[in-house]
Amino acid sequence: MPHTGPRNLITDVPGLKVGNAEDMTVMTGVTVILPDQPCVAAADVRGGGPGTREIHVMDPENLVEQIDAIVLSGGSAFGLDAAGAVMNRLAHLGRGFAVGSHNVPIVPAAILFDLMNGGDKEWGVEPPYRDLGRAALDAVTLDFALGNAGAGMGATAGPLKGGLGSASLVLDDGSTVGALVAANPTGSVVMQDGRTFWAWALERDGEFGGNLPPGRPSPDDDGATTALPGANTTIAVVATDAALTKGQAKRVAMMAQDGLARAIRPIHTPFDGDTVFALATGARRDSIDPARLSQIGSAAADCLARAVARAVWHAAPVGRIPAYRT
Repeated sequence: MPHTGPRNLITDVPGLKVGNAEDMTVMTGVTVILPDQPCVAAADVRGGGPGTREIHVMDPENLVEQIDAIVLSGGSAFGLDAAGAVMNRLAHLGRGFAVGSHNVPIVPAAILFDLMNGGDKEWGVEPPYRDLGRAALDAVTLDFALGNAGAGMGATAGPLKGGLGSASLVLDDGSTVGALVAANPTGSVVMQDGRTFWAWALERDGEFGGNLPPGRPSPDDDGATTALPGANTTIAVVATDAALTKGQAKRVAMMAQDGLARAIRPIHTPFDGDTVFALATGARRDSIDPARLSQIGSAAADCLARAVARAVWHAAPVGRIPAYRT
């Protein structure tokens, strides 16, 4: 039977570390996902208002085969600066795509909107995201905080405090799949009763409270929303230790988007920039046929749905933004 990894975090996938950094005054943060070695990656964008960097370089038809890190950040477009700082630090460490005598680290990134959450955004001529990117890279580890951490620091989820969430699953063949999400959706992660997560049926070991629905959800329950154009976005990374091609990783990213649909209602709205990255560390070298790829993609979707609920479960209230557990 599939089971959660020892940490129930994306870092159960061998070869991955995660670092977080936050600015409590600004109410924002950055998360860095760092593979031990460059690895295959892909991305799938479904939201109507995305903010991204280095997305198309990962397309299967393009030259670069591997990436060096992924950055998730608050700050809307200002947050893309964090990836530049991570790129510079990795280049200094000798990592990157070789171009003549230079190394050019490939650091895709995605951002969420947290500019109107009550934090002090009067940062002057220099937004904090480059510093936060360096700090998050320096903090990479196997165990990391959830909830009000990293890119989830300033997140909201419909009417509730959003946050950073993660989950993992070890499949019957021994391969590991994990997910990491900064949950900041326009839609709601809970039903109209305010306590039952849309992802309740996927929960493992009471990881987000064990609340079961009191009855069949109403077909008219579309979730509470915060319909402010461009003011949300859920960004995520799913990962596996399987050896995937770029095309296979793209399929996993596409399948993983269904995890957001299982956990958030509505999702992929014009107000969101929902983006999912997929990483394949290749620690397991066995071949991947279409049937096994389907299993990995399905597990990635389930892990991502669980990670969304865990993000909100672990979040703490900030200012006037209430948290699920309060």
